[in-house]
Amino acid sequence: MFSPVESDQGFNFKPELPTSSAYYRLLKKLRRQVGHAIRDYKMIEDGDKVMVCISGGKDSYTLLDILLQFKRIAPIHFDVVAVNLDQKQPGFPEDVLPRYLEENNIPYYILEKDTYSITKRLTPEGKTYCAVCSRLRRGSLYGFAQEIGATKVALGHHRDDILATFFLNLFHGGSLKAMPPKLLSSDKKNMLIRPLAYVEEKDIIKYAQMRQFPIIPCNLCGSQENLQRAIINDMLREWDNAHPKRLHSIFGALQNVSPSQLADRELFDFEALDSEREFDFKGSYSHENEDGQSNRINMVNLGYAAD
Repeated sequence: MFSPVESDQGFNFKPELPTSSAYYRLLKKLRRQVGHAIRDYKMIEDGDKVMVCISGGKDSYTLLDILLQFKRIAPIHFDVVAVNLDQKQPGFPEDVLPRYLEENNIPYYILEKDTYSITKRLTPEGKTYCAVCSRLRRGSLYGFAQEIGATKVALGHHRDDILATFFLNLFHGGSLKAMPPKLLSSDKKNMLIRPLAYVEEKDIIKYAQMRQFPIIPCNLCGSQENLQRAIINDMLREWDNAHPKRLHSIFGALQNVSPSQLADRELFDFEALDSEREFDFKGSYSHENEDGQSNRINMVNLGYAAD
């Protein structure tokens, strides 16, 4: 085991691994969930080069850590490389990620691009930075993935991120969509994977604390108030506290879609239902007799009969 190495900020760049039973139970749970997600959506295959986008947050640290463990024990061979986009935010501690990655012998690249200034310039007054920032970040990282020959781009979005995106689109976008665990980029050049798709945020928080990752907070969007995503996240946490199985059920619904029970005419051909109908009429329940009077068929009151 290694002794912790502390920086001026008090970070442990190579702390001793936890030995508690709680840690190993949590690790086993995360490995199982990540493994199931990889299997269910065929995220990683033999010979893949997986580019893990690492921001310095708890999610991307956890993703990188779990994938590196799978690399050591998996029956297939795949490579993992960490890539960070230094967006030139004022006060960003540029030494933290390189030091962590080097001291843990993790292959990495630091991609420097001043998307911070561009985001600040392009975002209208009073609007949030997220849309512009994420678009610029994606463009830079996806292009770099092509340069280094990465066959998969791994993102650190977890289950609660996926649910929050679903409700953001439902409440504010007028659409039923979220973040898929696996996605082909719009230019058809990059395959995006989200191995943490089954993992709950609260478990990532616990894991990051146990592993003592040197967390770098986001001072761009994280400093803005009244973000709709933050409001949605608060709602999800309240639901989780009051109804522990609710979020699990909602995520299950995203995997169990019935297009014929919705109203999207592009997704389901409602017009074709007429041609599929099978007629089996035995006659009319009511008709007029020769005198023009309507005959009635008396129906049994089932509720009364049951009594």
